Amino acid sequence: MKFVIGNDHGGIDLVDSIKEALDELGHEYEWVGTFDKSSCDYPDIAKKACQKVLDNEADFAILICGTGIGMSISANKINSIRACVVTDTYSAKMAREHNNSNCLCLGARVLGTELAKMIVKEFANAKFQGDRHQRRIDKISKLEEN
Repeated sequence: MKFVIGNDHGGIDLVDSIKEALDELGHEYEWVGTFDKSSCDYPDIAKKACQKVLDNEADFAILICGTGIGMSISANKINSIRACVVTDTYSAKMAREHNNSNCLCLGARVLGTELAKMIVKEFANAKFQGDRHQRRIDKISKLEEN
């Protein structure tokens, strides 16, 4: 699988740990920045990273800001992106298995590095279960049409 990692200045301190987790799993990734602590706008980063998913250049996006909330709000404005802010491993698993999330949002200021790595691994290892969950994903897609 291939991931795209995007972060704002508030999320940069967590990027190396996320890369390490993906390396340990043997997954490819592309980091689209930002690359330093200069202030930037998270909606721009969310759009850049999520576009890679929509263009099939990546299977999943991992977006990181201070809390994960701003990235999640931004990413969820993009049709076909299902972004989830996750702070525990169970939610990471459910985001994939039940919600077919294609975008994991993390908060660098609210997660420790080891927990963040565990969340990424759980998300990456989980598989969408389909069946009754697909019916719900289809209904979410209908909401985007309005």
